[in-house]
Amino acid sequence: MIDDWSNVTVEEIKSSKPHAIAMGPFGSDIKSDNFVSFGVPIIRGVNLGTERFKDDDFVFLTDQKADELHSANAYPGDIIFTHRGTLGQVGIIPHNARYPRYVVSQSQMKLSCDLKKVDPLFVFYYFRSLSGQQALLANTSTTGVPAIARPLTSLKSILLPLPPISEQYVIAHILGAFDDKIELNRQMNETLEAIARAIFKSWFVDFDPVKAKAEGRKPEGMDDATAALFPSNFTESSLGLIPEGWEVTTVEEIAQQVAMGPFGSDIKVSTFVSEGIPVISGRHLKDVMLTDNEFNFVTEEHAEKLKKANVKRGDVIFTHAGNIGHVSYIPEGSKFERYILSQRQFYLRCNEQKISPLFMVYFFRSPEGQHRLLANTSQTGVPSIARPVSYLRTITFIKPPRKILKEFDKIILSLHRKILTNSKEVNNLSELRDLLLPRLISGKLLVGEIKVKDAEKYAEAHL
Repeated sequence: MIDDWSNVTVEEIKSSKPHAIAMGPFGSDIKSDNFVSFGVPIIRGVNLGTERFKDDDFVFLTDQKADELHSANAYPGDIIFTHRGTLGQVGIIPHNARYPRYVVSQSQMKLSCDLKKVDPLFVFYYFRSLSGQQALLANTSTTGVPAIARPLTSLKSILLPLPPISEQYVIAHILGAFDDKIELNRQMNETLEAIARAIFKSWFVDFDPVKAKAEGRKPEGMDDATAALFPSNFTESSLGLIPEGWEVTTVEEIAQQVAMGPFGSDIKVSTFVSEGIPVISGRHLKDVMLTDNEFNFVTEEHAEKLKKANVKRGDVIFTHAGNIGHVSYIPEGSKFERYILSQRQFYLRCNEQKISPLFMVYFFRSPEGQHRLLANTSQTGVPSIARPVSYLRTITFIKPPRKILKEFDKIILSLHRKILTNSKEVNNLSELRDLLLPRLISGKLLVGEIKVKDAEKYAEAHL
């Protein structure tokens, strides 16, 4: 501990305004009947992810209902904690928040800080550190739904190390700079992915280039060489009007292989090792490209026993049970040469002489592709796709000529290379931030006791 740091309780740093530390409302005070399409947003667990705050995906209450729940109202700068359910979640409402006020849910509590004593962002980062998490979860009860016993009393009594407020600002600024850059990269990736989806929809769903040429117009947003690849007429097919020269085909006709993941008994916690062949789980399949971190691993020998469940770069992965409908692609730049599917997944290996794997990913992530993929869903018990492998093979789609697919790949791969670069930078920045966090919060950086101003130089060198 640095000499001019002190230990204070959360009670001592709370704001003097009423309900500075408060629980969310009782469950009976917020029901689905209270929800409206727009109004005061309710903060839930989904808004307290791995970063500071996710300022979307809300349900809303009327202003009048929010007024009734005034003690549970939260404002920019307030820190939000989950006290029941997914424990350890901490978020901070940003000063540039989308809404002027929020309501915390019945599973959460909030802290409004005394701004003369503390920087709320510093307090937030303390509770994101290992020592802060341990203090927050010290009174956890695991009987039934995990919960913090006497949550308000527990929170108020927590001791945290507190430097002078000028150093708090610097520490929060350093860590915040990492999070700002991480968020910027994520927003850039969302934009790039939106561009890729828009191109797919324009070319292969709305047929905009064909319609433009049929009307004697130059297709928008493409050069003459690309425009020349598209026909100027439509023809009848089993799926309705399609561009002339295109064809209706099935997954069976373009597949090199379609196969299931292993049985549940083949991959268990007991088979996991610290390094080896990564096992793909549902959390890796949320985006177009495989999220390439936080894996469990099995040995090379175990992976060989599950040969049919081995997948590689270029394969398209689907979920067939649980959170069905997830579709992702293992890109050429992925971290590992091969992976193992989990028991709720299956995959498509394309014959790349006939079809582009990227085209298939975007097709199955489109509304039409999702509709066809999930048309054979069973809702009995866990949602699942019935006979997923044989069913996938029967799905029909419109296949463009190879020259158009090659041009699509060229454009989309360029976007994906930028996305992959940004994602790798996000991972690196997250690791650096997590390396700095405990050292800055405790007054130490890397080795020995170093003044916080020196940490700024370290951070600047990596941002």
